[in-house]
Amino acid sequence: MSVPLSTNNEALTVPEVMRALRLSRFKVYDLIRSRQLKSIKIGRCRRVPADALRTFIDHQLEEAA
Repeated sequence: MSVPLSTNNEALTVPEVMRALRLSRFKVYDLIRSRQLKSIKIGRCRRVPADALRTFIDHQLEEAA
């Protein structure tokens, strides 16, 4: 199962990640803080590369198997 991501978005906002994973803002920032989900900071903005989200999801699927 894969999460549909727009190919136009190479760097996702936290709300976009929240919608993709169906998680709260707190949980997404918790994943970022614990380095389970890679992100970058541009000024005051936090962005999650689409590839990092796909990698996170793939890793979670591997652990669940």
